Amino acid sequence: MTDEDKQRGLSTRAIHGHSSRDAYGSPYTPIYNTTTFGFDATADLLDVMDGRKRGGLYTRYGLNPTIFALEETLAGLESAEAAWVFCSGMAALSALFLTHGRHGIACIGDAYGGTLELLEQQLPQLGLRTHCLLGSEAGQLDALLDDGVRLVFLETPTNPTLDIADIRALAAKAHAHGALLAIDNTFASPVNQRPLELGADVVMHSATKYLGGHSDLTAGVLMGSKALLEPVWNWRKNLGSMPAPETAALLSRSLRTLEVRVRQHNAGAQAVAEAMQCHPRIARVYYPGLPGFPGHELAAAQMHGFGGMLSIDVKGSGADATAVADRLRLIRLAPSLGGVESLVTQPCTTTHHGQTADERARRGISDSMLRLSIGLEDPSDLIADLDQALHT
Repeated sequence: MTDEDKQRGLSTRAIHGHSSRDAYGSPYTPIYNTTTFGFDATADLLDVMDGRKRGGLYTRYGLNPTIFALEETLAGLESAEAAWVFCSGMAALSALFLTHGRHGIACIGDAYGGTLELLEQQLPQLGLRTHCLLGSEAGQLDALLDDGVRLVFLETPTNPTLDIADIRALAAKAHAHGALLAIDNTFASPVNQRPLELGADVVMHSATKYLGGHSDLTAGVLMGSKALLEPVWNWRKNLGSMPAPETAALLSRSLRTLEVRVRQHNAGAQAVAEAMQCHPRIARVYYPGLPGFPGHELAAAQMHGFGGMLSIDVKGSGADATAVADRLRLIRLAPSLGGVESLVTQPCTTTHHGQTADERARRGISDSMLRLSIGLEDPSDLIADLDQALHT
């Protein structure tokens, strides 16, 4: 990313953030739906294989022009030196943990249930030392760093409680111990938050969500310095974690409207959160854009917008919350988030279904909680849909 690129706005980078140009004048790299690329001589092949020249070689390696163009654009969105794309966010996280987590991983605060399962169940089977702390237990991080943990990982805002962590402070603490700080920036997107600019070392996105934005692709990405991402490359290559060129092209398409979409998500979620805060059937609203939310001031200091995600606690039992979700007409009952359509999930039945009831309760995830991904519909229609579901 050049100094000139860094001076450009986010939407400009999303549209013009790649150097590739089609030979016939297309402003965007076409889909190279190609598994392998030919060479005139072995010397030319070795130049690409050994990294002396950039060129197509083999798509599973990521050496494909469609992939190159996407990665250039993604790196620019987070002010990163480099970006690697993956077939999913979990594939990206797995490669990150396997590369940089061999000396121990500390996860701070709430996280996606699949991430917690990977950290608490799968990675220890490989001998990796993992520690999952609640946000309220972050004071234990110093002892873990003193004990040799060298990768600190967290989401901010968190899934599904929308807790906010101080990226600058955690980066300073990790770096003082020679550790790295990695941030899952999926909920915020680069429009609302750019952790590398706040001191983080690596950023991960489930590109399935806001980066893709249309619920029609599955992908993930890691962004950071070349030095930190280069050792990840072989894990991606040998675990077969590359997205297909068609997926890369779809993601490149989506990035061109990223800022416009996310600004609208922000506005819609703010309106819905404010309406739900006053609703008699709602016990609590979790949204960083509300002045009374515990992380509001910190979010305002390190974010450029509060995002399209919010959670609500319905008054009553888990069965009462299920009934509300089932009565929604416009907001669809479905997992995932970040698409143009609004979605609702009940974390105890989806994202955190694999955790015990006690563990969910320990993390402040009640059975009566509903998580809302606010899409691009008119907010008044979404509020009316929630109101009828809550009152029926």
